[in-house]
Amino acid sequence: MPDEDSKPLIKPDPFAALRFKEFRSYLAMRFFLTFAYQMQAVIVGYYIYQLTKSALALGMIGLAEAIPSIGIALYGGYVADKSEKKGLLLMIFSVMWVCSGIMLLVTLPTARTYLNTQHIVVIIYAMIFFIGLARGFYGPTAFSVMTRIIPRELYPNSSTWNSSTYQTASVLGPLAGGLLFDHLGISVTFSFVVVFITTAIIAILTLNRHEPEFVPKESIYKSLSEGISFVFGNRMLLGALSLDLFSVFFGGAVALLPIFANDILKVGAEGFGLMRAADSVGAVLTMLAMTRLSPMGKPWRNLLVAVTGFGISIICFGLSKNFYLSLFCLFMLGAFDSVSVLIRSTIMQLLTPDQMRGRVSAVNSMFIGSSNEIGAFESGVTARLMGTVTSVIFGGTMTLVVVLTTFFRTKKLVPMQLSEINAPEVAKA
Repeated sequence: MPDEDSKPLIKPDPFAALRFKEFRSYLAMRFFLTFAYQMQAVIVGYYIYQLTKSALALGMIGLAEAIPSIGIALYGGYVADKSEKKGLLLMIFSVMWVCSGIMLLVTLPTARTYLNTQHIVVIIYAMIFFIGLARGFYGPTAFSVMTRIIPRELYPNSSTWNSSTYQTASVLGPLAGGLLFDHLGISVTFSFVVVFITTAIIAILTLNRHEPEFVPKESIYKSLSEGISFVFGNRMLLGALSLDLFSVFFGGAVALLPIFANDILKVGAEGFGLMRAADSVGAVLTMLAMTRLSPMGKPWRNLLVAVTGFGISIICFGLSKNFYLSLFCLFMLGAFDSVSVLIRSTIMQLLTPDQMRGRVSAVNSMFIGSSNEIGAFESGVTARLMGTVTSVIFGGTMTLVVVLTTFFRTKKLVPMQLSEINAPEVAKA
C-alpha cells in the first residue's frame, strides 16, 4: 500500500459553499436586504443631518435601532430556535418592507403639507425602532438557516462568502444611495429601497422549509438562560464577542460621516456615499483574498492584530484633512474589520450546538449586532461634548486600549490553532 504521506494533496475549493443551490438563494436574500439597508442608512443619516444639523440627532438614529434590537434579541433567538425558519424570515422582512414604505411616504414632497420637520424626524425614528425589533429576530433566524444548508466542514468557506456578500452589498448600497439622493432626491431613493427589500423577499420564497430541532420542554426563562450560559461558559467565544463589542462601541466613527462629508471635507452627499462604501470595498477585497489565504491558522492572534489595525485606521481617519486619504483610512478600517468578522463568525459556527444556534446567535446580536448602533450613539454624544475630530481619535485610542487589555487577559489563547478551539480546556472558562 502507498504511504499515507505520499498521497497527492487535494487543493481546497474556494467555491465549495457556492455549489449548494439553497446557499446561493440565501446569499441573494442577504445581498438584496443588505443593499437596501445600507442605502437606507446613508439617506436617513444624511437627510436627518440636513433637517437637524445635529451630531446628537445622528447618534439617536443608532440608539433608536439598538434599544429594540437588544431588548428583543434573546426572545428572538428563542423564537428562531423553535420556529420554522422560512416563514419567520418572511414575516421579518414584511415588517422591514412596511417600515421603509412609511418612510418613503413621509419624505414625499406632498407630505410637507401635513407634516413639519419635527413630525418627519419622529416618524423616521419610530420606523427605525420597528426595524430594530425586526433585526432582533432576523439575526438568529438567518444564522440558523445558514448552518442548516451547508455541511459543517464548509463553515469557514461559507462564512467567507456570507461576509463577502454582505460587504459587497455594503459597497454598492451606500454608493447607490449617495448618487440617487444627490441626483433624484430622498423619495425616489426610498422607492429603490422598497424595491430591493421586495427582491429579498422573493429570494426567501426559493428557500426550503426548515423545521425546528428545538422543542421547548421547560420555561422560556430556562431556555433563554441556556444560550447565555453557553456563551459565558466558553472562554474563546466570550472573548471574541467582548473584544468586538468594545472595539466597535468606541470605534463608531462611521456614524459621524455626514459631518465629515458636509462640514469638514465638504464633499456632499455623493462624497458621503463614497465614504460609506470605502470601508466595505476594503472588506470585500480582503474577504476575497481570505477565500485562499485563511486567517484561521492562529485565530486568536490574528483577531487581536486585526482589531489593532482597526483602531489605528480610526485614529488616522480622524486626523486626515484630505478626502482621498480619508477614503484610504476607511478602506483599511473595512479590511481589518472583515478579518475580525470572519474569525468570530467561524468560531461561533464551530462551537455552537445545532439546537442552540438561534439563542447563541441572539447573544451574539446583543454583543455585536447592535454595537454599531450603540457605538453610533456614543460617537454622537462624544462629538457633541468633545468635537467631531477629537471624538473619533478618542474612539480609536480606546479601541487600542481594549485590545491591549484583552491581550494580557488571554495570552494562553494567542498561539492556539483552529483545531484546538473545540478542546475542553478551551471550551470551558
